[in-house]
Amino acid sequence: MQTGVEIAYHGMEPDAHVEESVGQRVKRLEQFFGRIISCRVIVDAPHRHHRKGNQYAVRLEARVPGAEFSIDKKPGDMNAHHDVLVAIRDAFDAMERRLRRWKEEHSGRPVAHAEPIQGRIAEIRAVEDHGQIATTDGRLIYFHRNAVVGGAFDMLSEGDTVELVIDQGVGEGGPHAITVRPVSTQRFIDRPH
Repeated sequence: MQTGVEIAYHGMEPDAHVEESVGQRVKRLEQFFGRIISCRVIVDAPHRHHRKGNQYAVRLEARVPGAEFSIDKKPGDMNAHHDVLVAIRDAFDAMERRLRRWKEEHSGRPVAHAEPIQGRIAEIRAVEDHGQIATTDGRLIYFHRNAVVGGAFDMLSEGDTVELVIDQGVGEGGPHAITVRPVSTQRFIDRPH
């Protein structure tokens, strides 16, 4: 993280347990998503009821390159947020889910209207983590281990049928597959429609 974690308290005094919990959860976020620029945590004890105790609210703000996220975990109907550490846990769990969705949506380059085509593995170089696919339209397309869905690169052999999506941009080395998925030979179409 480029800047330190900022923790603000409203309606309560600073607490070492809160700071320790926040520190652990920020480390966990950074392990999952290492490009966090800044993180701000606001712990609020807004309601002081004599019989029910405090209902803590936690606001969490995180900045990553190109986006800012905020989570506002208010007590709601459940009484789970009587414990400040539970409120912190829920806020960080929600932030982790939000970052996970964002990371999935923004990993790699977006592909606009890319239609999958079929081909056969023409060459595979397992040691070098790449290979070539001969497509049904006569092209030879490069692919890397990371493009193979489900981590099935090591299970591929020359002659296996696959479905692939080709990067629509013009790359330095020519066209390459951004997604490769093994398909059964029964679904393989040797000639284009």
